[in-house]
Amino acid sequence: MLANRTINQVALVVEDLDEAVRRYWERFGIGPWRIYTYQAPLLKQMTYRGRPHDYRMRLALAQMGDVMIELIQPLSDENVYVEHLRRKGPGLHHIGVVVPSVDDAVGDAERSGFRVLQSGRGHGLHGDGAFAYMDTEDVLGMIVEFIEFPKERVAPEAVYPPR
Repeated sequence: MLANRTINQVALVVEDLDEAVRRYWERFGIGPWRIYTYQAPLLKQMTYRGRPHDYRMRLALAQMGDVMIELIQPLSDENVYVEHLRRKGPGLHHIGVVVPSVDDAVGDAERSGFRVLQSGRGHGLHGDGAFAYMDTEDVLGMIVEFIEFPKERVAPEAVYPPR
């Protein structure tokens, strides 16, 4: 499932995105951060635990060398981020692996006995882009996310620090 793959992203769940972005910038120099709200209609297809489900989150992305750092604040009650905060508090949530096709990567993972916890599609400027979180926590101690980047991202809502 992960052989010959590269970890492209490290993601943490936070309770307050604005405070976390400021802290990462001021204390560690990580940034600039591009900030988005992922929800309908930006996300065109969403699932949670095997069924269609609208969820919402704010996220911030910053590049650190070859690895993207992602901070996620849940904005709705039923999703993998809230589950994490309730069980573990803020912290490491998942590693992300960029794949050419989320559908193919999910198929391979499912054949290996893993299931999709949550997924989303359509966050790119042209309605492309997809992600799927796999239920790997019992085996790896964290979730693995498969990421199919869109050809073009929508413009961020904000950038921190402001330009």
